[in-house]
Amino acid sequence: MRKFSLVLVAAALLVSGNLFANNSDTTDPQKTLATQIWELLNENNLAVDSYDLTAKVLFTLNSEKEIVVISVDTKDTDLETFVKRKLNYKKVEVEEVKQGKMYKLPVRVTT
Repeated sequence: MRKFSLVLVAAALLVSGNLFANNSDTTDPQKTLATQIWELLNENNLAVDSYDLTAKVLFTLNSEKEIVVISVDTKDTDLETFVKRKLNYKKVEVEEVKQGKMYKLPVRVTT
């Protein structure tokens, strides 16, 4: 069984970083939402046939500041299960929660 490193695409970090950026006026800067998601997905033991897997994760935040995964658009069922297990109902630190707002985040798994 191979160990795979989960890496968010650099473009995804750039795009999602802009979407989820905290207010720059705060004196105690928090991690961006994209960075927190990367940390949640970082450690994995996926055994997959392909060397390069991608998924588009559609999620929202509830009133308790937990990630609620709506869908994971990928052809690999193992990747879909992994993302849902690692992200669903995990608390994140964000200043404001916009209930009902949907976020889309691309995820890429490479060796």
